[in-house]
Amino acid sequence: MSESSKTDRRNFLKKGAIGVTLAAAACGNLLCSCSSGEGGATAADTGDTVKLLTPDGQLVEVEKQHLKHVHVTEKVTQEQARQGIPGKKFVMVIDLARCNNARKCISACQKMHHLPDDKEWVTIKLMKDSPEEAPYWFPKTCFHCDNPPCVKVCPVNATYKRNDGLVLIDSDRCIGCKFCMTACPYSTRTFNWVESEAAPQDMATHHPGPEASIPARPGTVEKCDFCPDMVRMGKLPDCVSACPNGVFYFGDENEDVVTNGEETLRFSQLIKDRAGYRYMEDLGTKPRVYYLPPRDRLFPVKRGYDALPDEVKERYKDVL
Repeated sequence: MSESSKTDRRNFLKKGAIGVTLAAAACGNLLCSCSSGEGGATAADTGDTVKLLTPDGQLVEVEKQHLKHVHVTEKVTQEQARQGIPGKKFVMVIDLARCNNARKCISACQKMHHLPDDKEWVTIKLMKDSPEEAPYWFPKTCFHCDNPPCVKVCPVNATYKRNDGLVLIDSDRCIGCKFCMTACPYSTRTFNWVESEAAPQDMATHHPGPEASIPARPGTVEKCDFCPDMVRMGKLPDCVSACPNGVFYFGDENEDVVTNGEETLRFSQLIKDRAGYRYMEDLGTKPRVYYLPPRDRLFPVKRGYDALPDEVKERYKDVL
C-alpha cells in the first residue's frame, strides 16, 4: 500500500471513529433502543429508525425517539451573558409565503431547551386579515423588542435587553411575579409551574445560564431566546436550521445580512423588495422580528392542517 493510500485510510478511520463517538453521544446507550427485552422499545414500534455504528463495529437500528439531543456550547460568565456578543445586532425575518405549519421549528426548540411536548416557545397561528381573504400560517417567536415593556416592569432586573438586541431572562433572579407576562403585548412568555423530572442529560456540555435558558426553574418565566449560546459559536438558532422550507432568516443587522441556512441575503434589500413589516409596530415596541407578506404562497393552508393531531386541529377550527 502506498504512503498516500495509508494516509487516506488513516484519515477515513479517524473520521469513522469520530462518527461513532458522536453517534454514541447522541444515543447515550445504543443498546437501550435495540433490545427487545421487557419494557424496551423495538424497531417495529414506530418504524421510524436510523442506522448507527456501535463502538465495537456493529451496525444497529435505533428508533429516532430514543436519540438524545446533545449540544456542546461555550461557557460564559454572567457579565458576558448580560452584555451580549460585541458588535452584533441580531435580527430575524419570517417569510409567511413559505410556511406550511410543518412544526419542525417547534419540535427543534423543544429539544434544544429540554421543553415538554405541551410547552411551545415558538407557536404557529392561523391568521386571516379579513373575511374575504384566505388564511395563512403565522409563526410567532419572542420579538426581542428594542423598546421592550417587559424589561421596564421587572422589579429585580431578571429580564433584560442586551447590546446585541436580544432580550433574555435570568432565572436565578426571576421571582415569578409575572409582571413581564402582563406587560408583553405579544403573549410570547410562559410560566414554568412545575419542576422538571430530571436534569437534562447534556448539562455538562450545554452550560446553564441565561444564554441557554436551562435549567428550568419552577416559579419562573420562560420564553424564546433566539438560542444565543449557539449564535455565539456562529451557528443558527435551532428553529431556523430545522425548518424544511426556509421560512426563518436570521442574521446581523450591523452586517446587513440574514440567512436561512440555504440562501444568504442582504437584510435591508430583502425588507425593501418584499415589503417587510413588523407585527403590531404601532405599539412602539420596535420588534427585531420582521415579516414578509404571504404573497405567492408555496403551500395551501390545508396541507399544513390535515396531518395535525386532533388536539392541535382544535386550535385552528374557528379560523377555518
